[in-house]
Amino acid sequence: MAVTFIGVRHHSPACARLVARTIDELQPAYVLIEGPADLNPRLDELLLGHELPVAVFTSYRDEERRHASWAPLCDYSPEWVALTRGRAVDAQVRFIDLPAWHPAFAGVGNRYADAELRYAEVLERLCREFGVDNVDVLWDHLVEIAPADDLAERLVTYFDLVRGETAADEGDSAREAYMAQWVAAAAQAGGDEPVVVVTGGFHRPALVAALARAGSGGDEPQDPGPSAGSSSPPWPDIPALPTHAHGGSYLVPYSFRRLDAFDGYQSGMPSPAYYQALWEYGPHGAARHLSEAVTTRLRERKQTVSTADLIAARTTAEALAMVRGHTHPARTDVLDGLASALVNEALDVPLPWTSRSPLGSGNHPVVVEMIAALSGSRVGRLHPDTPAPALVHDLEAELERENLAGSANHELDLTREHDARRSRLLHRVRLLGIPGFHRERGPSTGLDPQLHEHWQVRVHPDRLAAAIEAGAYGATLTDAAAAALTERAVTAGSDVDKLARVLFDAALAGLSTVLDDALQEVDRAVGRVPELAPLGQLLAVVLTMWRHDRVFGTAHTTALSTVIAAAVRRILWLVEGVHGGPQPADRGRIGALVACRDALRHAGTTLKLDREDALRIVGRVAANSAVPPDLRGASFGFEWSFAAVGDPERVVRGAFQPATAGDWLAGLFALAREEVLHTEAVLTLLDERITGMDAHEFLVALPALRQAFEFFPPRERAQLAERLLARRGHHGDARALLRGVNDPERVAVGMALDQRVDARLRREGLIVQEVRP
Repeated sequence: MAVTFIGVRHHSPACARLVARTIDELQPAYVLIEGPADLNPRLDELLLGHELPVAVFTSYRDEERRHASWAPLCDYSPEWVALTRGRAVDAQVRFIDLPAWHPAFAGVGNRYADAELRYAEVLERLCREFGVDNVDVLWDHLVEIAPADDLAERLVTYFDLVRGETAADEGDSAREAYMAQWVAAAAQAGGDEPVVVVTGGFHRPALVAALARAGSGGDEPQDPGPSAGSSSPPWPDIPALPTHAHGGSYLVPYSFRRLDAFDGYQSGMPSPAYYQALWEYGPHGAARHLSEAVTTRLRERKQTVSTADLIAARTTAEALAMVRGHTHPARTDVLDGLASALVNEALDVPLPWTSRSPLGSGNHPVVVEMIAALSGSRVGRLHPDTPAPALVHDLEAELERENLAGSANHELDLTREHDARRSRLLHRVRLLGIPGFHRERGPSTGLDPQLHEHWQVRVHPDRLAAAIEAGAYGATLTDAAAAALTERAVTAGSDVDKLARVLFDAALAGLSTVLDDALQEVDRAVGRVPELAPLGQLLAVVLTMWRHDRVFGTAHTTALSTVIAAAVRRILWLVEGVHGGPQPADRGRIGALVACRDALRHAGTTLKLDREDALRIVGRVAANSAVPPDLRGASFGFEWSFAAVGDPERVVRGAFQPATAGDWLAGLFALAREEVLHTEAVLTLLDERITGMDAHEFLVALPALRQAFEFFPPRERAQLAERLLARRGHHGDARALLRGVNDPERVAVGMALDQRVDARLRREGLIVQEVRP
């Protein structure tokens, strides 16, 4: 069996060169590549003539599991080189790994992630032994800029050492067992003809061992049945997508930015523009290209980079390369040289290339631009004949039909059917996360009366890739947006804030089916909500949609009615369980009672809500001294708003306490503002009690009082001010009282001065101490 195994690091130019050289030298009959086997019937699609980078995007969705993953390919990916060179020498080329939707890939967002990094503690020891910061620097030192003469042996030693005796997890074990079947089948069919196997270096030792066992009879390969792509050799069966699942694989344009480890890419190779240059020009050319790219980018951003700076950077890089034992400056040699020459200030955080993680905050602006220059701006492009999911075509047709495909700003009036239809389309696109569609203004919660929207639509370079990826949700824009929104409703669980957002998004997008499904989730979640504030917000949104939403077609629907009734019951149950004595007014829980009151007022009869039971509950809360004052005030206001209070002046007189007055009044004003405003006796009583506070009591109560009176809109505050002036025999512009003094410190100083003057006058017998009844 003439099988040559090449263990590679994904996206490694040095490994790609080794793959190319090996295939050219051996002229193999079979080239087997770590990649999704279900793509074998479509290999010609990969070779249409795309501009790399591109990626194979795979999606999977059933009732229990959601999965999406990418297998990116660029010019210097060993897998891409194996595919193209294998075809060039007329070898039979096959991907031999499990499909990306398979459970073995659970939790793996990128097929070409560096598997060894998930297992090998030995990498940390190697980094310490060679005196480098991280595995990327170690890899460059050992592989990318090292002599290529003994690269194959070095890679074998490296990956054997990294793998060691490490046992693969369940997912990797399943993948390696499946790939071993392909290797055994090719080896058996090839006889003495060469077979080249290109896989991640972590998997190589396991595949070598499996073939050795098969050759000695230890693991005799089973006849897997007829081939998916050819009758000979008998390739293993390719797992089929379960009948109950939705998904598939498509090519998508990719970008260097998405490929970059500094941008969070899981595979880890950073600075793709640098490695592209390393692939094209070699180590010396890549170092020069790196310096030029950084210089160009900084100068484009009006940063001064002198010739002296460049000379200093190059000199430092070459000196560092010599000290570090590099024949040519490595990536970090050049970066360290540039940082030394261009950054003159102290750095708040370590240089980002000293670790392998996404670029964080606190980095020097010059360093950020350096990283961006190394990342590169290249974006792949698919050949026009590349198959695309049905959603891509439906999206293009829908946008063209509504004249929304190009870059433009759109002002939409939601009361006009044509504009409402365009709005629903744009919201469906937004729900799928397709870039280039941004709503700058419009209704956002269901509570605002906004009936106009302003959209900014731009042709974004990632629109096609995002549309292909969104195709996992459905074949049409409507179906895909509905599936995406339903998924949000399911994953929201008992988070009613998220569920309320789902409800309103469904209304904005005109997805009535999703609205019904989401409301089932809301109905289940309502009974588990432990807090009043989010439940009140949800009820306010749903009630508004039930009462007024003729624009979106949700008014008086049965599903919304069910949620309203459940929310009212839950709020009343939670309110009666709140205790804790004096606490600052909580607008969220006050708002829950407001929403409950509004539901009883506007939907109580239609939905047969029990108003009398609600009034009994809030009556008990209002009279319970163990309840926080804001809820007591709100409960009293609840009763009063339904005219269920015989003598409100008596209640106010008994409940008003200077220490908690502001918090109690906040609840009262939120629920019974109009009743207070139109009951002169209560206003007179409040005026007497507030003006009767001494200086200390007033200063303590003032912040809460200010918040309480904010429940009155400006016009009603002006009416209150006019009545205060009239009670004191004054006439004039009441708005001057509302403007008042903006600086609270000046008010406090003035009141303290008044207090000292009063004390002096009393001491001298010039005024008589008032005695309160």
